[in-house]
Formats: sequence, structure tokens, C-alpha cells
Amino acid sequence: MNQKEKVAFIMETLDALYPEIPIPLDHQDPYTLLIAVLLSAQSTDVRVNQITPLLFARASTPSEMVKLSVEEIREIIKPVGLSPMKSKGIHGLSQILLDQHQGKVPNDMEALEALPAVGHKTASVVVSQAFGVPAFPVDTHIHRLMYRWGLSNGKNVVQTEKDAKRIFPKNKWNELHLQMIWYGREYCPARGWKLEKDSITQKIGRKSVLNAYYKNH
Repeated sequence: MNQKEKVAFIMETLDALYPEIPIPLDHQDPYTLLIAVLLSAQSTDVRVNQITPLLFARASTPSEMVKLSVEEIREIIKPVGLSPMKSKGIHGLSQILLDQHQGKVPNDMEALEALPAVGHKTASVVVSQAFGVPAFPVDTHIHRLMYRWGLSNGKNVVQTEKDAKRIFPKNKWNELHLQMIWYGREYCPARGWKLEKDSITQKIGRKSVLNAYYKNH
């Protein structure tokens, strides 16, 4: 199976499995999405979705958020981890949004990445999910899938993102990255992986990955 056939098979399979694609992080608008994605760094979506209602009940807009102290924010978000850095980032970016962006979340990567605690992945998620701008945010699930499927060398997420953008059609990036996240969680996890349930890797998986799996099972 050549790469073009692999891509067609992946997209066909994912479309069949996920015709409607839920966004993992609960939010109401671009600002609450931005905060939720920032909180998700080195945490789980489940944990973030438990904490954001508590935070957004106190402050769901930049103007409300800056009225809280960094310490107040930190106390609320402590269960998601990295709370000292994240609380400073949330307070700082909220003030910048008020000072430089009329309280609105910008819809371009450069402006988003200039905000405190907002990295490339966070900015990519926001532009794609909040504004429909084509992007391909790469998380650990996508990084793992691209390697197991023989579509990237797995060296780092930067290269994986470049490979994904090169391989998949641009008009499919936004839905594909979400479909791949759900597929990775359900059928191709890092732990407890059962190849018999993973139809895509069975069909197109990298030989070294398949051989290693069979050797250990």
C-alpha cells in the first residue's frame, strides 16, 4: 500500500468511526477554550473539564479574570498541575488581551504565541477549533499514531506536524487531528494496546512496530 492509499484508508476509516467529532475540552467561546487548552498541558482532559467549571464560575472573561489574584487562580486550578506557572500565564494573558486585543482572543498564530504560557500547540488548537483556521496540533496520541502508521519518523512533534501537514489535505486538518486523538485514545493507546482492535495499524502499520507487538504478545 503506497502513501496515497494509506492516507485514503485512514481518512475513510476515521470518517466512518467519527462522523461527528466532539471537542475534548469543554468551553463556551474562544477565551474559555484558550484557558482550557492552557490548563491541559501535562494534565488530562477529564481533569481539566472538572476544574474549568469552577474557574469559569468565578471568571469566564478576561476582565473578570484579572480581578482575581494569581494566588486565587492558582488555588482553583491546583488539581491540574503546574498551577504556579499556569495561574501566572492565565492572569498575564488576560491582561494582555484587554490591553492589546480589546479583550478578544486573536485568531492568528503569531499573536497567540506571543501570549504568556501559550505555546505552538495551544495556539494551533485555538485557531483550528475556535476559528476554523487550518492547523494540525500534534499531541502524544497523534505523534504515536504517525509513527506507528509509518507516516513520520517519530523524532519530535515538530517533525510530526510537518509530516502530517505534508501528507494530509489541508481542508481535512482540523477534523483529522481531532479524529486521530479519539482514535489514539480508543484503539491505539500507549499502554494496554490491543492490535486486534486497531484496524488502521493492522492494515498499514510500520513493520518494526508490528513485529515488536507480535514478539511481546
